Amino acid sequence: MSELLMGMRLRGAHYGKLRLAPPFGIGFPSTSHARFHFIAAGDVHLQSLEGGTISLACGDAVLMPRGDSHSIVSTPGAPVRPMESFVTTPLCATVCALTDHSPETCRTKDVLIFTGRMEFELDTLHPLVGLMPHIMSVGALLGRQPEMMPLLAAMEREMATERAGTAGILARLADVVAATIVRGWVECGCGDATGWVEALRDPRLGRVIAALHRDPGRDWSVADMAAEMGSSRSAFAERFVTATGTTPLRYVAALRMRLAAQWIGRDQMPIDVAARRLGYASQAAFSRAYKRVTGQTPGHARLAKPALQADALPL
Repeated sequence: MSELLMGMRLRGAHYGKLRLAPPFGIGFPSTSHARFHFIAAGDVHLQSLEGGTISLACGDAVLMPRGDSHSIVSTPGAPVRPMESFVTTPLCATVCALTDHSPETCRTKDVLIFTGRMEFELDTLHPLVGLMPHIMSVGALLGRQPEMMPLLAAMEREMATERAGTAGILARLADVVAATIVRGWVECGCGDATGWVEALRDPRLGRVIAALHRDPGRDWSVADMAAEMGSSRSAFAERFVTATGTTPLRYVAALRMRLAAQWIGRDQMPIDVAARRLGYASQAAFSRAYKRVTGQTPGHARLAKPALQADALPL
């Protein structure tokens, strides 16, 4: 799992530095990206259909890996306005400021929130995202990972000041905290996740899956994979299907096409280069395989929004 997590990326697409005076409610729409929130001052409530309502206080951080629609309110039942209806001020290329309070309101009651919309990429670990809880809180990890406290304290200090470069520093700290939340969830056993995670926990089968992800362009056969596991072909195939819900060769095909969608769509890699890296003798053979797995041509990956294209692949 540690080896595979090396492919994890959290790229901040957009951040907001919010200063709100109670009572307030701000709604965040559903998105294909992950959503991160850090509370730097005040107490709020996060409301979502999947996770119910949870209370957040100063110093709390949450990651919503699947970007479900939700709202943050000062008190349960407060009227909610969509995020896009507020007036914002650009601070830098990816960070904006949102301030909503009346001049008469006492500033000591303001709530400070740093929020981020992040491109949550696990490359070949895409199944892990679907197994994550809808809401992942830093509070559950602090006992095991006290090293997160200085990161949260640094975010709190940056939110309270107007120093040069604050917006960029907050964005980078948010990326690190969000990635640490994911790592903490993995190290705690991935919660109640089963199936694919159980396969990784199986020392022999996990070794096969790690090898597939490490070298997806190899001309893998069932016999090769069985040899990696140290068992017969039939025993390996049966164990693989039981653990992952798919056959070994279908798993390899879906893994390759997910990588291809990211390389072609996100990184703008030429299609023929992606084909060679994934072990195909010709671009035509690669294109046929891509269409068989995804139902679309590789060219569609270049035109489509990369996050949506990659999320649609059956892994």
